[in-house]
Amino acid sequence: MKGLEMEGTYTMSLKEIKRLEILQKLLNRELTQIKASEILNISTRQVQRLLKKYNTLGVSGLISKKRGKPSNYSTPNTIKQYAVSLIKTNYADFGPTLATEKLLEKHDLRLSVETVRKLMIEAEIWAPKNKIHKRSYQPRYRRERFGELIQIDGSRHYWFEGRGPKCTLLVFIDDATSKLTSLYFAPSESIHSYYIATKQHIEKYGKPIALINFKNT
Repeated sequence: MKGLEMEGTYTMSLKEIKRLEILQKLLNRELTQIKASEILNISTRQVQRLLKKYNTLGVSGLISKKRGKPSNYSTPNTIKQYAVSLIKTNYADFGPTLATEKLLEKHDLRLSVETVRKLMIEAEIWAPKNKIHKRSYQPRYRRERFGELIQIDGSRHYWFEGRGPKCTLLVFIDDATSKLTSLYFAPSESIHSYYIATKQHIEKYGKPIALINFKNT
C-alpha cells in the first residue's frame, strides 16, 4: 500500500505530522473515520480525501504544495526599494498611514499600510512609539543623614469629613529617613502657613540644610 511508503526526506509541519499519525492508525484499523475526524477537527469527507491522497501519493500527498514558494501577496524587492526611496525623499517625517496614502495619490503605488510600516521600520525612517527612547533623567539620591533635606508638600481636601471646611494639610518629610517631622492644617497653602509649619519643625528638630517642594521643581 502506497500509504506505507516512507522513502525520501520530507519537511512537515506539526499539523501534517499529526495527520500522518492519524491516517496510519486508520490504515491499521486502530481508529474509525468518525473518530479520526473528531481528533483532526475536520469532516469525515475530508478524512476520506486525505486518506485517498495518502494511499496514492504517500507522505508527499499530505505536504502543502505552497511550502517554500513565495506568497502570491508578497511585494517584489524592486517595488519595496522604490517605495523606500520615495518615502526617504518626500515623506520621511510622515507616519506609515499618511505615507501609504501619498504613495498611492502622488505615485500610483498601491501598498498596504502594514507593508509600508515594515519598510519604514527596516529603513529606520520611522519607529513605533513604544520603541522611541524616552528621555532619561538622572536619579536623585536620598540624603545620607537625618535633617539635611526636608521634603514639603501641601494637599487641599475635606480632611475632617464634613465636620469642618476644606483645608490644606502641610506635610514635612525627612528625605533620608522618610520620617514625618511636621503636620499642619492651614486654611490655604500660603507663605504664612509654610512659615508656621517650618517653625514647628525647627523648634523640634533644628534647622535643616534645605527644603524642597517637588511640585515646584
